[in-house]
Amino acid sequence: MSDSRLPEAVETSGSFGRHETFAPRFGWLHKAYMQVKHDSEIFHREDAPVLLGVGKNMVNSMRYWSKAFKLTQEHAHEDSSKNARAASPTWRARWLLDEEGADPYLEDTGSLWLLHWWLLSSGSGAKCWVPSWYVIFNLAARSRLTSAEMTNVITRNIHENFDEKYWPAGESISRDVECMIKMYALDQEFNPLSPGSFEDLLMSPFRELGLLEGQGKGRDRTWRFTSGSRSNLPAPVLAYACLDYASRSSVNAGSISLARLAGDPGSPGRTFRMREPELTKAIESLVSDHPDLQIVEALGQRSLAFSKAPLPLAWDVLDAHYGHVRDREGFPTPQEWTKKYPGLDGNAPKPARKKQPQQIEVLDLIEENS
Repeated sequence: MSDSRLPEAVETSGSFGRHETFAPRFGWLHKAYMQVKHDSEIFHREDAPVLLGVGKNMVNSMRYWSKAFKLTQEHAHEDSSKNARAASPTWRARWLLDEEGADPYLEDTGSLWLLHWWLLSSGSGAKCWVPSWYVIFNLAARSRLTSAEMTNVITRNIHENFDEKYWPAGESISRDVECMIKMYALDQEFNPLSPGSFEDLLMSPFRELGLLEGQGKGRDRTWRFTSGSRSNLPAPVLAYACLDYASRSSVNAGSISLARLAGDPGSPGRTFRMREPELTKAIESLVSDHPDLQIVEALGQRSLAFSKAPLPLAWDVLDAHYGHVRDREGFPTPQEWTKKYPGLDGNAPKPARKKQPQQIEVLDLIEENS
């Protein structure tokens, strides 16, 4: 099913196949954050494999995933003589992955759900950098698909919604599908021809989410994204996603229907593969005890009502779940963090090069201060 909103939700330029077929692994995001925090050029250094403790191709993969999860933001280098893009850690990366952050080693499965939401979500100027993932989770039918069928679904949606100049090579989409399966499937098959395939079987933390299951073997093997209640998805993380999604259409107090939260493309229900009854049940206990949240019913439709601006409220709910990280001594505000890393809002010194206006346009697509 094509969706005309797809170009608004995803970034296609440089977004296909850049993971080098490596799914994100345990420790990668924390390690990348700790290095980027001190060195904006880390991903371009000759000794990056030594500093990050991975192979050369994995350095490129770590760079891609850090950006895709919106944990780093790339921008023009302050030195006008350098072509390579510098990287700065976002405020949300500081909140989650710092040694004194919410969950630097991703020990709470809720943190993986949160990262999964950040990976697929778009809004506030920050697009989704994994268009293949977005299409499969939001626009593919809820049925079993072979790898080839997934590739066809992604290809069709990209071709229907973007000009030909933005179409990726077919191999890039196939690599995305392969990587997606590595990332989420509990019962995937070992491919001796794929780089890191065996290690991916053991080291992708997102398999803990239980989102993808397979049936059969070989080319006829089918994949199904599971749906239903998510016992390891904390209600505050789900509520954060719901309020974050609501903020795309309302910056003030208001409400959003549970049907939209469950079924709209880009919604928490699509991202977490939860239907309306399961989503409602999952957040009811939190809502009943929270003074600023309420489930209301009007004209036969149930909605999540919020008495404060949804995005700040989303962070209040999430931060409380992780022990009020923002209240810890020395924790920076988003404004203080951006002052430390001015490239996050485009205020870094800009090289006087012909291609610079195009780079600035890219910056405009990225979420400010997060």
